[in-house]
Amino acid sequence: MPKTIQLAHSPDADDIFMYYAIKFGWVDTRDYAFENIGLDIETLNVEALKGTYDVSAISFGMYPLIKEEYAMLRTAVSFGEGYGPKLIRRKDKQLKRNFKVALSGKYTTNAMLFRLYYPETRPVYMDFLEIEEAVVSGKVDAGVLIHESILDFDESLEVEKEVWDIWVELAGEGLPLPLGGMAIRRSLPLNRAIEIENILTEGVKIANDRKEELCNKLEADSLVRISDEMLAKYLDMYASDDSVELSPLQLKALDTLYKIGFEHGIWDCPIKTEDYLIPKEYEVLRHS
Repeated sequence: MPKTIQLAHSPDADDIFMYYAIKFGWVDTRDYAFENIGLDIETLNVEALKGTYDVSAISFGMYPLIKEEYAMLRTAVSFGEGYGPKLIRRKDKQLKRNFKVALSGKYTTNAMLFRLYYPETRPVYMDFLEIEEAVVSGKVDAGVLIHESILDFDESLEVEKEVWDIWVELAGEGLPLPLGGMAIRRSLPLNRAIEIENILTEGVKIANDRKEELCNKLEADSLVRISDEMLAKYLDMYASDDSVELSPLQLKALDTLYKIGFEHGIWDCPIKTEDYLIPKEYEVLRHS
């Protein structure tokens, strides 16, 4: 009988793209049955703190809080390279030092970087789909847009600050902006965790290899909120060959993120990302 694995991810286009090759049966899942659970990223972060799901998308910026309960996966990662979330405001509004800002969640990476850069602001946390309207209506002075909303927003709004620029100021030049990845519960047997990581990695590879076919099916089944050229542009940003497996440069960026967090008192110790990945050498030893 197949072993059911809860696979929790956000409903934004890059997550859907990276996991639905598995959902559509394009990947050999061995003796596993993956149960897809779609929730907004902050809900996923909060549920990860509770240890709710076997495998979950998370914001990289909160991983140190769950490092004892979850290992980080090498695959299905999202980084920005010259782009990322955007702080937007109305064109007719000037921001004061303590401006009221809508963020997509307390535990998101963009919120972590934002609070370090703007320590005097008054954050309000809400679903990312509500942020644009909150800024337009004046409920908040500004908001940080994430996911697909960075590509197309109300013409009354303009960008005040790119989170990418905040990252460069904090981390220096030459590193991609860490945004989100996947974590797997440590209570799963190690051989199972390795098999699941391999299946998910294959799913991201196949998604990229069959990108046009997969995008057409996602649009036809109304599984994504954007389509055509905008979908292609968004996936080129956040779901590409760079998403298949963590690279040395991406690992360096994560280590830098965690060093910044430690130096600013967010976490009680610095962490080195490689120490929290699934140990691949176990698989080699088993088959040697």
